[in-house]
Amino acid sequence: MRLLQGDCLEQMKTLPDNSIDAIVSDPPYGISFMAKKWDYDVPKVEVWQEAMRVLKPGGHALIACGTRTQHRMVVNIEDAGFEIRDVVSWIYGSGFPKSLNIGKQIDKCNGDPNRLEKFTAWMRTTGIRSREIDDITGTNMGGHYLTAKSQPAIPTAALWAKLRPHITIEIPAWVDELVDRIEAEREVVGTDTKARSTSGNSALPTVGGDTVYKSWDITAPATEAAKQWDGWGTALKPACEFFTLARKPLSEKTVAANVLKWGTGGIYVDGCRVEAGDDSTSLARNNKEGYNGWKNASGGKNAAAIREEQGLAPQGRFPANLIHDGSQEVLDLFPETDNNSASRFFYCAKASKKDRDEGNHHPTVKPTALMQYLCRLITPAGGTVLDPYMGSGSTGKAAIGEGFDFIGCELDEDYYKIAQARITNEQNQ
Repeated sequence: MRLLQGDCLEQMKTLPDNSIDAIVSDPPYGISFMAKKWDYDVPKVEVWQEAMRVLKPGGHALIACGTRTQHRMVVNIEDAGFEIRDVVSWIYGSGFPKSLNIGKQIDKCNGDPNRLEKFTAWMRTTGIRSREIDDITGTNMGGHYLTAKSQPAIPTAALWAKLRPHITIEIPAWVDELVDRIEAEREVVGTDTKARSTSGNSALPTVGGDTVYKSWDITAPATEAAKQWDGWGTALKPACEFFTLARKPLSEKTVAANVLKWGTGGIYVDGCRVEAGDDSTSLARNNKEGYNGWKNASGGKNAAAIREEQGLAPQGRFPANLIHDGSQEVLDLFPETDNNSASRFFYCAKASKKDRDEGNHHPTVKPTALMQYLCRLITPAGGTVLDPYMGSGSTGKAAIGEGFDFIGCELDEDYYKIAQARITNEQNQ
């Protein structure tokens, strides 16, 4: 095991050519997730060129990305020289839509959006910072009160009463007038309950903390313009992420010759077959005991012998380019006429509290079971897995758990320490 703290492009330059058997990574998606600086862009072509240099000929990479920037990620990987072999889709039901309610936004500015930009432009002249506003108001609205580009807003009268005493420049009368008449009064017609996380009151229960449920009023549109755009939004509910399956070109004329020379070039089909059966039993087996991978295989037993010892059926289903989280919302998408339909695909739930052990507060943790499956799919027995964007160490923990060696790079010092603790703990166990 080797953990490297620093920029992955520079750290990978310390690794020899053709020394890595597989790359499994969850790099930045380039969507500025939770306003994190490290997520401002997808990795550049140069990063993947360096990754391909250290990867053995025929070695595979599985690189995660979200739906909005998948195209940029794949283009950069391909431009680096990789062959794009497939895309593995991970489908889940626990995503939360981050859609702007257009009708409600129209009512918030009383049918006149120009007043929002007028207010935010003035707020930027006050010198007050977004974090100060958040602390004073007890909200996450600071950025909205200071920008005219992304969802500008004016505080309610109650929040303005908290914020106003902290403005150190003279406040024009028109600013108070905007606040007084900013929102059109909407009639309350019901309530709605949504999941939230105690960590930063995020809309994503999986982003640290515990999941709690809060209620909001459901209101009817007030202005004519809002009525026209009632029911319109700006985004779909997120329900999938993609892992691009790429391969470094072979150095030999055939896959067989490449495998014999380098030990790379194929994917471990039998080690990742999906146990056939009814949904309830097969989902549990596939996630727990169905395949413990190379720990047993490296002892000289082939997949058939392992299956026989475990009392499983002689042949599981061929691994597909689809993985699901087993949630009822996803299971309902499969045909009701076939009780085994969901069990045709590998099951892995989203990150649990257990995945966030050892003080792990990383906002985009992947479940260990998912990363184990992906490592097992493309890594030969006794091979080395590289993760250029180690984060909190889920891939490293998964690789060590499967009996592989691991090399990881992480720029952020705090995340590096978390990864170090998690991976070392897994190694000790």
